[in-house]
This record gives sequence, C-alpha cells and structure tokens, in this order.
Amino acid sequence: MKPLFKHWKLWLPLLLFAVLLAFLARGLSRDPREVPSPFIDKPAPALDLPRLDQAGLRLRREDLLGKVWMLNVWASWCVACREEHETLLAYSRRGRVAVYGLNYKDTRPAGQDWLRRFGNPYVASGFDDQGLAGIDWGVYGVPETFVIDMDGRVRLKHVGPLTEQVIAEKIEPLLAQLGV
Repeated sequence: MKPLFKHWKLWLPLLLFAVLLAFLARGLSRDPREVPSPFIDKPAPALDLPRLDQAGLRLRREDLLGKVWMLNVWASWCVACREEHETLLAYSRRGRVAVYGLNYKDTRPAGQDWLRRFGNPYVASGFDDQGLAGIDWGVYGVPETFVIDMDGRVRLKHVGPLTEQVIAEKIEPLLAQLGV
C-alpha cells in the first residue's frame, strides 16, 4: 500500500475543482444588485456639472453639504430608468429628501425631452454627456441611486431601478437613522 501523498497528482484536480465550486457557490448566492461601493461612509466624489435644464448653472456637491440628499443616475435611453420613473416621481413628491439627477451619457435634448414627457422628479439634474462623473462615482450602469448624508458622505448605493420595496426597506430606514 503506497502512502496517500505519493498520489497527490491524482488528488490535485479534485481539490482544485472543489475550491472552484466553493467560489462559484458563494458568487451565485449573492444579490447581483448589491454592488459594493468603495465610497460607503466616505466622502462623496466630486460633482461639478452643468445642469441639464440650464447649461449656465452648475450642480455641485459642495452646494449640497449640510443636507441629506439622493443622487439618481439616469438616461433617456435607459429602459430600466423608465421602469423606476413613476416610483421616483411619487417618492420625490413626498418631499422627505431632495432628489438630484445625474443624466448619464445622454444628449441634452434627449434628456430634456424625456423629463418633459414623463415628469421631472429632480430638484436639478447634472449633465454628464461623456460619463466622466459617472466614472468618478463608480457607476456600473443606469439606473443607480446614492444617498448622501449632511457631511457629504455616501451612505447607500443601490444598483437597479428603485421600487417601493427598496424605498421601504433600505432608503426610509437609512433616512430615519440620519434624522430625516
């Protein structure tokens, strides 16, 4: 009878397969909408964009310090943005927190027309036609929503359309925690 370690070459593929299977199982058990953000509890990235409605005005992160606010990344070409839009309009009307937009990789006329047709839930939208601000914020795709606290720190990142469930289970409890 030969010692087991002499046959390590036979066991190595099985061991590698088991490790690979463990990583795969862990990955499949995670929520794909939970994209970790390196900005959670850290200062929000710079934001200094021309506004979608008036290019001569700017949407700047510094101007929003001292209040809790939401940033919703959207585009007129985004099907999922259309899916969340009614929910976002209704939530914005509640007035609990100021909702700002970041119009991502769009054209100014298309973004303006989209808001005219479907309604404007935003206090203001920054216009990010090249997507550079989106890169700074770690945007993977649209829509994405961030909650920023009074100190300008990112407290939540939600990837995908906002739903009443997301608002009730994630955003509202966080706002209560932040004293809003």
